[in-house]
Amino acid sequence: MQPFTTLNGLVAPMDRANVDTDAIIPKQFLKSIKRTGYGPFLFDEWRYEDRGEPEMDCTNRPKRADFVLNQPRYQGAQILLARENFGCGSSREHAPWAILDCGFTCVIAPSFADIFYNNCFKNGILPIVLDDAIVDQLFKECAAAEGYALNVDLDAQTVSTPLGQSFSFDIDAFRKHCLLNGLDDIGLTLQDSDAISSYEADRKQAAPWLF
Repeated sequence: MQPFTTLNGLVAPMDRANVDTDAIIPKQFLKSIKRTGYGPFLFDEWRYEDRGEPEMDCTNRPKRADFVLNQPRYQGAQILLARENFGCGSSREHAPWAILDCGFTCVIAPSFADIFYNNCFKNGILPIVLDDAIVDQLFKECAAAEGYALNVDLDAQTVSTPLGQSFSFDIDAFRKHCLLNGLDDIGLTLQDSDAISSYEADRKQAAPWLF
């Protein structure tokens, strides 16, 4: 998992409340357990005129011109600005996989569904909770200025605007540590690899029939 320290990224506004995980990545894409390849299918039913299927080539698919991710000004965005209860619905981990594969490493919203929120941290995405009024302000500023970017500093726990305003956000200390150091569950386990190897060696001596 890539460490998350600071990010100065273009913002894409998803101005919808209660965006569920089936909208983020529809159910037909859950057949695969690979973590990559979902980016072109992010928000598939809102993004395209036709129905997407796994492994489909999206190059020439008909796109909905009014959908935010299809607008030229938001191409290359790394920060997704959303409304309340983002990521509700089923617990599919494919949702953060698709968001990350599309290039987003930070999602800002007034609130998140709990399981989606937890899954973001496990996959290197920083979900930031800010007050409704602040999120409203960011939506307005984003709409008014093409190329609108925010600076996110995880260590300082701040989000800063192009006009110099800075907003603080809360984050659990352990989750912060994991993101700063690029540690997912496997990475955390491998920090104790010497102790694990020592235990396995001892077990081979004490109970060789198990090996």
